Formats: sequence, structure tokens, C-alpha cells
Amino acid sequence: MKILVTGSAGFIGFFLSKRLIQRGYVVVGLDNINDYYDINLKYARLNELGVSRENAEKWGIKSLSYKYKDFSFIRMNLEDRELLPELFLKEKFDVVFNLAAQAGVRYSLENPESYIDSNIVGFLNVLECCRYNKIKHLLYASSSSVYGESKEEVFSIEQRVDHPISLYAATKKSNELMAFTYSHLYGLQTTGLRFFTVYGPWGRPDMAMFLFTDAISKGKAIKVFNNGNMSRDFTYIDDIIQGIEILLLKEPAKNQQPPFKIFNIGNGSPQSLMSFVKALEENMGKIARKEFLPMQLGDVPRTSADIRELEKIGYNSSTSIRDGVGKFVKWYKNFYEK
Repeated sequence: MKILVTGSAGFIGFFLSKRLIQRGYVVVGLDNINDYYDINLKYARLNELGVSRENAEKWGIKSLSYKYKDFSFIRMNLEDRELLPELFLKEKFDVVFNLAAQAGVRYSLENPESYIDSNIVGFLNVLECCRYNKIKHLLYASSSSVYGESKEEVFSIEQRVDHPISLYAATKKSNELMAFTYSHLYGLQTTGLRFFTVYGPWGRPDMAMFLFTDAISKGKAIKVFNNGNMSRDFTYIDDIIQGIEILLLKEPAKNQQPPFKIFNIGNGSPQSLMSFVKALEENMGKIARKEFLPMQLGDVPRTSADIRELEKIGYNSSTSIRDGVGKFVKWYKNFYEK
């Protein structure tokens, strides 16, 4: 089976690509390596996959991995309406994981156009390529942000999500609607993945896990929003990848009409922000200086994933916050402090 993973230089895309290669699939990674956050981290992830920075920097040229015989990488924008269809036509993919997106809630307040370009136009191009190339299954990244300021105790895929409070969330909700349309009209099997606060080694520098660790390491104060009155369904990266792999193998939407499904992929056990900080302090061996601030525009006070539908087909999020934070801190010190 040949699989396309968009966003393969990103956090989740990197880990997914590595797992798929280990499972014996032929994998083509795609990423535009934008500068939303440190591109050196993105190139370092690709180097772990056996693609040198020199080759990864080339636009539109397929680079072979020196480490894995079944992995190759191509630098490309999803918005490219000429090169993307050519890639699909040439490679003849069986399955597509669309994880590429302009991420971040706060960044969308300042750079709305990039979200429309990547998350709407880019996703439409992926759908069209899947439609015309008879892709068997499209799995795509949605987000827990689609739940907005939900008052429900636990966020369920059955509840309405019609009130996003950031443009990022609105684009992810739009992706789900677009996928449903293509499943209905063309029989394209689509599975949406609502990720809940993913963390772990190689994680994004704009996320709390990285920001807090970096600040504590450098003796700076951490910014604690909403005066610490927040909770998140923190989900370790290995558990996320396990959930994705189950959905690839089980194909839960395959025999539905239309062949469309959405799943929460979270931990199912929300943690308060301050307990998260405590676990980080214990692993760092330092007490964090804290700057308490009001809620940020577009942010939400809590997330809590109902993961029962995914558990029915074998999912088990088993990594504790203490263990997960410990693994991140170990990676951070090795990568940045060596």
C-alpha cells in the first residue's frame, strides 16, 4: 500500500510517517516547511526520516530517504493546483493522510489569509485529487477547537459544533463539511480526526508544553492564561498515533452511506493546567516563575474528549501526564541543551 502523508515535517505527521514506514507501507511525505515556527526543528524531523536538509529544501523535487527505502519526501504547497494533481497522477496513492494545515488559534487573529489558503483551498485540492484518482481512504486532521466554548461536560461527536470562536476552528469545521460532501457525492471514504492537545517529544514550539519547558529551562516566567483556571485533554503523541493506525486498519466508515466518520482522539481524562505545570516542575526539578494573565482571545477554558467510539474499535490512551511530560523533558534537554 502506498500512502501520502501531508504535513510530514510537522509534529504528528513526522511520527505517523515513521510508524507507517515501520509497518511496511510505502510512504511519500509532503510539506511546504513554512516558517510559522522554527524551520530547523522541521528539518531535524525530516533528517530523522532520512531526508537531508539540502534535499528537503528543494521545491517540487522528490527526495529519497537515505535511512528508509520506502520513504520519500517532496516539498510542495497544497494550494498548488498544478503540481499536486501531477503528484497524485504519478504516485497512484492508495490512502491519504492530510495533516498539513496552518495551525494555531492565536496566529489566526493576525494572519487569517494563511488559514484560508492552506486549510480551505489546500484541503479542496486534496479532495479533488482524491476524487479523480480513486483514493480508497482519506483521513484528515480536524481539531478539538471545533467545540468552541461548549458547555457540555464531555465533548461528544454527536453534539452540534456550529459556533467556532477562532478562524482556525472555523476552517477545521469547514473541512468536516467539505469531506462529508465528497463522501456523499462521490463515495470517497473520509475519516475526520479531532485531535485533543497533542504533546510529546519533537512537539511544536508554540504549544504550552514546549513554551513552559523552554521558559523554566531559561529561568523565565511562564505565562499562565485565565489565571490558571483552565483544563485540557492532554494526549501523548504515541496514543494519538495508535488511534490513527486503528482507523487506518479498521476503516470504520467503509460500509456506511455516505462513507464518512468523525472521531475524537484524546486521552479522555482532562487535567487542570496547574497540575500539568506541577508535573513539568517535578520533571524539570525546578519551580516555575508564573505570570498569571487573563484569557486570550479565541482560546477556550477547557476541553474534554468523549473517546468511547474509538475505544469500541480498540483504542487505549494509556500514557499518564507524568510519564508523557517526563519523556518530553528528556527529549528537550537532549535536543536543546546538549
